[in-house]
Amino acid sequence: MSMIRRKKAATGVNVTFVLDQDTSPGHVSVVGDFNDWTPGTHVLRKRSNGTRSVSITLPVGHRTHFRYLGEGGHWFDDPQVDGHDAQGAYLVP
Repeated sequence: MSMIRRKKAATGVNVTFVLDQDTSPGHVSVVGDFNDWTPGTHVLRKRSNGTRSVSITLPVGHRTHFRYLGEGGHWFDDPQVDGHDAQGAYLVP
């Protein structure tokens, strides 16, 4: 299971990326144009409810591309994106 939650914040939109613990074994980070596609910058942390998540504040109305990167170089996409284009999956918070 994956889920993307959005909540207005003072400086943009707080976007929380949520994955089940068994979605991809090991560490997973969300990488995208908001962190210059740098792995390990936004690592999803384990939660007591059996999920793992990370929150990032993104600018309102700006198309933001991202993917998940699991251990061993395993790239994968979230099915709850706003769309896809030539650069891949994106959100428009």
